[in-house]
Amino acid sequence: MDSQRYETLSSLFEVVASLERKWANEWNQQNNLGFSKSHILLLDLLSKEGPKRPSAIAERLKVTTGGVTVLTTKLIKSGLIEKTQNSADRRAAQIAITPEGEKVLVESRAQVTAMANSMFGMLSTDEIKTLHTIFEKCLVSGNGQQGKLE
Repeated sequence: MDSQRYETLSSLFEVVASLERKWANEWNQQNNLGFSKSHILLLDLLSKEGPKRPSAIAERLKVTTGGVTVLTTKLIKSGLIEKTQNSADRRAAQIAITPEGEKVLVESRAQVTAMANSMFGMLSTDEIKTLHTIFEKCLVSGNGQQGKLE
């Protein structure tokens, strides 16, 4: 890899890390619900796809099963999700969103929309699609396939 490409990639890592910090700071400033981004992502996943086993949640959210336990504990105590036994296999617990969880999710979407507009409002729809495509390509390349850096 030539030095200019290396410097550009190094700068990209810094920009992506800064963007993630900015996103977290924006969330913390605007968040009046008392739940982290990960809590909201979990609610959103359950709302869109229905009840899930903790292992499936961990895989989808890219966290450990222990991380899922931490996330679900607060949401269960708040009445936003419930843990039920799978009727086919009583050993297999499933996590499902409650009607109260759906209400919190609706509230959070307004906050997420405001944040997205604040951070990405200057981009066109095509630019956002291009970013999405690029980031997805990087993720796929990072999952066991050899990415070419030359």
